[in-house]
Amino acid sequence: MSATPILPGFHPDPSICRVGEEYLIATSTFEYVPGVPIHRSTDLVTWELVGHVLADPEVVNAAPGAAGASQGIFAPTLRHRDGLLWMTTTSIRDVGAGQLITHAERPEGPWSEPVRVPGTLGIDPDLAWDDDGACLLTWRGFAPPGIHQVPIDPATGERLGEEVVVWQGSGLADTEGPHLIRRGDWWYLIVAEGGTHLGHGVSVARSRSPRGPFESHPSNPFFTHRSTDDAVQAVGHADLVELADGSWAMVHLGIRQAGSHPGFHVLGRETFLAGVDWVDDWPVVVQDRFEVAEADRSWSDDFAATMLHPRWVAPSVTPSSFATPGDGLALGHGRGPSEAEQSSVLCARIGDRSWDASASIVQGDACLSVRLDAGRWYGVERVGDVARARAVSAPFDQVMGEAALGPDDALAIRVRAAEPRLGESSGPDLVSLGLARDGEFVEIATLDGRYLSTEVAGGFTGRMLGLEALGAPARIARVAYRACDAGSAQS
Repeated sequence: MSATPILPGFHPDPSICRVGEEYLIATSTFEYVPGVPIHRSTDLVTWELVGHVLADPEVVNAAPGAAGASQGIFAPTLRHRDGLLWMTTTSIRDVGAGQLITHAERPEGPWSEPVRVPGTLGIDPDLAWDDDGACLLTWRGFAPPGIHQVPIDPATGERLGEEVVVWQGSGLADTEGPHLIRRGDWWYLIVAEGGTHLGHGVSVARSRSPRGPFESHPSNPFFTHRSTDDAVQAVGHADLVELADGSWAMVHLGIRQAGSHPGFHVLGRETFLAGVDWVDDWPVVVQDRFEVAEADRSWSDDFAATMLHPRWVAPSVTPSSFATPGDGLALGHGRGPSEAEQSSVLCARIGDRSWDASASIVQGDACLSVRLDAGRWYGVERVGDVARARAVSAPFDQVMGEAALGPDDALAIRVRAAEPRLGESSGPDLVSLGLARDGEFVEIATLDGRYLSTEVAGGFTGRMLGLEALGAPARIARVAYRACDAGSAQS
């Protein structure tokens, strides 16, 4: 397996399907709106973002501010059947209303109004169709714990039969993320087990019927990196796809930790790719089948278009409810300059371990930040004619330094991967907050990045680049993001 993700940064819980010669991946998004991005590829290695499934913040249903961290939309499943794409997922605050299902003719949408399947308490739903065309909803149920299944009408959410528990796992904790896969005469139930951190793995059971009974693989989990020195850890939550030539591939999540013991990951759970062979009708992972090259993920945005680029999302609310592009970016009222909890913040995923970003503010007070959630962020704020570096890791809130703003200064953040030394405590990276002035970076403060890691802050997301107005509305002329490869990490 390549140590380079195919979807770097915060792209967890991947689900994949093939439509002709194209492949589509959906990933989970938690509190961010729009939810469930769809990426498209023809080679499984290079991917483009083509849209999102869930644009309605009421469907995502994450509380505003810090209370909404890691709420919202959990793991999706994406499938193609009879000319339609089907997506099913869980909105965790509405878990009592049942799993939600929506469909579309194209990944760009429009997607139908979601329907709910009543009485399906749990997470991680999957859709599969048997030989008779019956649609089976399979999910991690809570009572009793295990993998549950019920036949349904996916267009209406109506239950069409009895709910059963088809498998309770191999004996490891947290059996979840089921996907039913058909190959020949066998049906395979792929699940995640061991929890979504360092004990994570992929297990499988098989049956001649999609309704079971299922026989557990004798060597479950059949794929895991636990207790190894692999650069990619916590691998799991996998989905399989048959390629056009009859071979198979697998996508799964993983994390890349850095810094001293116990290691810290900051980009979230990312999507990786591996090959799959079949031995005695069991899947065998071929980790080095695909070569995934590093890509330059640099971008800039002057917000000249009338629509926001699809990279932009927002926690709990629609981005367009407070951010308006066209001749720069107009940001509506945000948190007050003395407040620490972020509210109306426009976000873009960060997919690199070393990077630079800047924002040119032309009107009002504003903040450029790197954040894990509303209560855990580092940022550089423009307040009047002063730029200040600020670190928030709830409940702590500290201004780390200030500098006078020149007329052409831009707010800037510089992140560089750290090199741990034996016997020394080191975070995963150094986050520098400052100004971009005449092509140079002017540092105000540099902070240990571990406080913006999942190991310290918790949650299911990853770092995002954030833009917000402070108090009154603000206007931003341009935002630039530059990815730095290993060779330029110290530049």
